[in-house]
Amino acid sequence: MQPMDPLTLKDLLRQAWTAQLESVALWHEEEAPADLPARPGDGLVGLVLRQHLKNFLLWHVEDRARRKDVDDSVITGCKREIDGLNQQRNDLMEQVDAWLVRAVAAFAAQKALPEESRRFNTETLGAALDRLSILSLKIFHMREQTGRVDVDAGHLESCRDRLALLEAQHRDLSRSILELIDDYAQGVKSPKVYFQCKMYNDPALNPELYAAKPVAG
Repeated sequence: MQPMDPLTLKDLLRQAWTAQLESVALWHEEEAPADLPARPGDGLVGLVLRQHLKNFLLWHVEDRARRKDVDDSVITGCKREIDGLNQQRNDLMEQVDAWLVRAVAAFAAQKALPEESRRFNTETLGAALDRLSILSLKIFHMREQTGRVDVDAGHLESCRDRLALLEAQHRDLSRSILELIDDYAQGVKSPKVYFQCKMYNDPALNPELYAAKPVAG
């Protein structure tokens, strides 16, 4: 990782959420990739896009899972796909946070303070970027709704209002992320990775899975 300062990190963060918005449109024009493998030298933007792709894929599997005109086996398959994608999404969110903690450590004023003296935000930068990822998906799909020709004027007006609300939320959250970088630099807050410790996909931790294992004998 190159030496980091607040201005450089802020620029990378702006690039990251701009890439989220742009890739949603791109992946709807062209078929979305099944994965974006890590490459040597990948920085924050590449890592954020890998995490963002999981949200993109989850969005569309969740849509499919709500169909009522398909066999139950299709819904079961969707549920298993959702579980896998959600696990990958959370794992990548933790990787984003780990990258950002290392970056902030280069300039954070509180890095030498003992744990009990540090102050933490209620949400990590990785979690905030995950929320921006989901907001970018909502913005794209709500904008689609404002262009429909098979609905009445009331539907279009409602969707335009919701689109404006989503765009405002995206601006607010983006600004809050940049302000948090300032808090880190000034020692007001301190960054940390909070691991999800998901249990449901782990056969050693989910009682429904380990209880179903045949007893050796």
